[in-house]
Amino acid sequence: MASESRISQVATTIPVRNVQDLAACDAGELTAEALERYIRPDIDKDAVLYEHAGELPVVDLGRLLNPQHWDEEAAKLRSACEEWGFFQVLSHGVPEEVMVNIKRDIQEFFQLPLDVKNAYAQTPGDLQGKSLEDYCDELKKVAHSIVEAIAKILNIDPELTSDKYVVQVLRMNYYPPCMSMPEKVLGFSPHSDGSFLTILLQVNSVEDLQIKRRHDAWILVKPHPEALLVNVGDLLEIMTNGKFKSIEHRIIINPRKERLSVSAFHNPKFDGVVSPVTCTPTEKLLYRTVKVEDYITHHMSNKLDGKRALDHVKVF
Repeated sequence: MASESRISQVATTIPVRNVQDLAACDAGELTAEALERYIRPDIDKDAVLYEHAGELPVVDLGRLLNPQHWDEEAAKLRSACEEWGFFQVLSHGVPEEVMVNIKRDIQEFFQLPLDVKNAYAQTPGDLQGKSLEDYCDELKKVAHSIVEAIAKILNIDPELTSDKYVVQVLRMNYYPPCMSMPEKVLGFSPHSDGSFLTILLQVNSVEDLQIKRRHDAWILVKPHPEALLVNVGDLLEIMTNGKFKSIEHRIIINPRKERLSVSAFHNPKFDGVVSPVTCTPTEKLLYRTVKVEDYITHHMSNKLDGKRALDHVKVF
C-alpha cells in the first residue's frame, strides 16, 4: 500500500474550476478568461485520418493464452506494440456483469452533485464500493496475462515483470460536451502515458480518443464495444530500449455528448527501477536506467507535451 499512497504525493495539482460544473453553467459565465486554459488554437495543425479509424490492431487474449494459437497471436501483439503502441483486447475474460456494474456506477457517480463527488474524492477507498473492487481485481488478471506474454515475446526474465513488483492505479475520466467551440477545445492534451501499460475502458460510446501515427497525423480510435483498449507506456518503451513505442494520444471534445472512461495504469512499484534490459551489445543505448518514482514524479510534475517527458531519460 505504501507504493500506492505515494503516487498521489508525487506532484501537486493546479486548482481549477470543475469542468463538469463549468460546462453546465449559463453561456454568460463562459468568459474568455474562464475558457482560456482549455482552448488550443493549434488543435487542427496536424491532419486527422478518419479513413483509418477502424485499423487499430486487435489481440485475442484467449488465443494468446492458448499454446495452439500462441505464435500467431504473439506476432500480433508484438506488431501492435512496435508499430502502433495501442491495441484492442478481446476475449479478455472480465465477466460481463463486472463490466456492466462498473459502467453503471461511474455514470451514476458523475451525475451526483459536485459537493457529493468532492466528498467521495476525500475517501477514495469507499468510491463505488464493490463494483470498482471487482473491476480492479479482474483487470489485474488481464494485465498479468498481457505483461507475461510481453516478457515471453521479449525473452526476458518473467521475474522482472512479476506481480509482486507492480501496482495498479485507476483514474475515472469525464469529458463534458462543448457546444460553443468544440473544434478549439481538447479534453486531454497530446501526451504519452508515464506507465508501463495502460488499460482503458470506454464507459459510453463517444469516440473522441485520437492517437498519433506516422507523419504527425492523428487517427480516431473506434473501439470494439466488447474490447479493452491497451497502450504501451513510457516505462515499457524504456525497458525495450525503444522497440515498443509509447504513443501520443489526445482527447477531442464532442459538441453534444459527454465522454466517460476509466484508465488503469499498470506500473512497477515506486521503489523499483526500469532499465533497457532488451538492449543488445550491438544496439545503440537509447535510455538510461531510471528510478520509477523519479520518472513518474517528473512525468506528473510537468505540462503534458507529447513525449517530451522521455527526454528526461534519453541517452544523447
